[in-house]
Amino acid sequence: MKKLIILCVLCASAFKIYAQKQDITLEDIFSKGTFSSKGVAGFNSMKDGKYYCAQDENENIIRYSFETGKVIDTLVKKNDLKLNENGKALSGFSFKWSSDESKLLFETEFKHGYRHSYKAIFYVYDLHSKKLVKPISDAVSLAEFSADASKVAYTKDNNLYYFDLISNKEIQITNDGKINNIINGSTDWVYEEEFALTKGFYWSPKGDKIAYYRFDESNVKEYEMAQYGKLYPEQTKFKYPKAGESNSIINIYAYDIPSSKKQLIDIGKETDIYFPRMEFTKDNNTICIQRLNRLQNKLELLLANVSTGESKVILTEENKAYIEVPELSFMKDGKSFVMNSERDGWNHLYLFDMNGKLLKQLTKGAWEVDQFYGVDELRKVLYISSSEVNSVERYIYSVSLDAKNKKQLIAKKGWNTANFNSDFTYFLLSNSSINSPSYYALCDSKGKELRVLEDNNKLIDKIKNYRISAAEMKTYKVGENELNAWVIKPLNFDSTKKYPVLMYVYGGPGNQLAVNRWMGGNYFWYQLLASKGYMIVCTDGRGTGFKGEAFKKCTYLQLGKYEIEDQISVAKQLATLPYIDASRIGIWGWSFGGYMSSLAITKGADVFKMAIAVAPVTNWRFYDNIYTERFMRTPQENGKNYDDNSPINHVEKIKGKYLLIHGTADDNVHFQNSVEMVDAMIKNSIRFDSEYYPNKNHGISGGKTRIHLYDRLTRFILENL
Repeated sequence: MKKLIILCVLCASAFKIYAQKQDITLEDIFSKGTFSSKGVAGFNSMKDGKYYCAQDENENIIRYSFETGKVIDTLVKKNDLKLNENGKALSGFSFKWSSDESKLLFETEFKHGYRHSYKAIFYVYDLHSKKLVKPISDAVSLAEFSADASKVAYTKDNNLYYFDLISNKEIQITNDGKINNIINGSTDWVYEEEFALTKGFYWSPKGDKIAYYRFDESNVKEYEMAQYGKLYPEQTKFKYPKAGESNSIINIYAYDIPSSKKQLIDIGKETDIYFPRMEFTKDNNTICIQRLNRLQNKLELLLANVSTGESKVILTEENKAYIEVPELSFMKDGKSFVMNSERDGWNHLYLFDMNGKLLKQLTKGAWEVDQFYGVDELRKVLYISSSEVNSVERYIYSVSLDAKNKKQLIAKKGWNTANFNSDFTYFLLSNSSINSPSYYALCDSKGKELRVLEDNNKLIDKIKNYRISAAEMKTYKVGENELNAWVIKPLNFDSTKKYPVLMYVYGGPGNQLAVNRWMGGNYFWYQLLASKGYMIVCTDGRGTGFKGEAFKKCTYLQLGKYEIEDQISVAKQLATLPYIDASRIGIWGWSFGGYMSSLAITKGADVFKMAIAVAPVTNWRFYDNIYTERFMRTPQENGKNYDDNSPINHVEKIKGKYLLIHGTADDNVHFQNSVEMVDAMIKNSIRFDSEYYPNKNHGISGGKTRIHLYDRLTRFILENL
């Protein structure tokens, strides 16, 4: 009897603890910030590697010691950042150093453009004189010091300028810039989006020359979209080259500041071609230009003399499918450079001399380098993160330049990234896993933790008060391939019951979703759904990254075919499980994932009861040419595969519930995709649901938009799955 009483008390206590667990709400996730994790801004390393600087809560710029983490001194007081005694101090700024650390460049009043670009007002602060100046009153883009800190270059109204801080004069380098016509010193929409290249000018190491791009986009067709909110909506027009359409014609120039002369660089006679990267080598007179053919399967490295314009090809790489744009690191001695390549079937690092001769393969194996952090030339060591342990996690390594000594620096399980200081003596470690938010620590170059900067323990403790079903990493076998996945089972999972499944997909080339990394807000949204009895499954199929070139590039020329076959196959496997309700399997995705979910409800109509597509591509003919042609070639060459794998051509197969969501001001995946999909469904008498967000771009956010969006998603799932 006594044992029975104790057991009852224990059970009652356990029930009380469980009963106190809270339900997650959409407001918690998207309005209140209940589950927001804390980050660490990183550090702005000083050039000596001993110190770093950061803004405090009052926007003073403080210098800290890497070794101790203690404050050394205040470099700049916010109250010093005034143009005059009675003026207002700068606020809401970002800053960057001149290379000699004698000056700071501040940017304020930001106005964002597309994915990466923005305009801002810039100021220059001299640390010796304690004087702040505002060189020009205009908002400009890409402001950057010359090496000697005597000048600042920038772009304005599609022209390239620099301001001489000694003579206090603005010098206009180009004068033919024109909106939607000629761009000098920056890049066009498609380079910014697909090559992540916004800045189109580069200072020479001595600061007496500037190499820059000139884009002639006069023959590129315009895309037009309405901005609502006024009696007559404003029409925004910008150049957007869709698959198979004309690109900008590019020239590269070098401007010599002492003589004010421009030199056209010889980049070849072919104009229908890409130049995704350009940079000065360690030689003040030499730039390295990457030249990539339109099919993106042949890459050449050119070395060009900026004084004469002469160039030569030093290295050529070709591929049966496509070549990812590589990153280069030139050695300080000017004799060699490091470059990544998939030439052996995996993404690895190679050392070349300045004539393009291969000196050594630096990393090797059935795994891939993810991040190349740089080379410590003094100690002859380079630093990377890679997928060597497994493809769903990342670990940090040091590798000797003779490739004989590779060491794993971090053993913490999960997803690890590093941010190194200027001389590679310290790095900021970020570690997370699928069920644990980010942990930040400062480490020395051997991976020893010196101190914890943020452990997010407050969030971890808070999560314990909510009803959570831990995510599990697993794999599914499809044919000969093992596909990475994670699963969140319904709360209080009971294998004798049957549950509906919501699959989450992206699936784009080289991308990964099914990884052991913290996913932030969506983690808690999936927990909300799990508490309502849904099982969530995310699988990376063929075409995704870090399982080798063959796995990634098998989708070449037929984007969508194998990717959706894999999602359908996993759904069918799930349907055979005794605890899954095979009649209630749904899928959702965003962007490429919206494309996939649209294929699922069409080509997989017999498997999927429901699909949600957010900002989807519905026909690759509507998307930009750099991305699309990399994987599909042009519609003129490969039109059948464009059409066979476009959901817009399979709408008559739809049986289940389909929700289509788009922002009307999406400059990336145009609203046109959803409009044409809707038109096709109407013509085929297909029922569907839709939601559009006025003036919202590809991210569909701002104000109350995100909680409205996820409320719509949640209600649709609860009502239709």
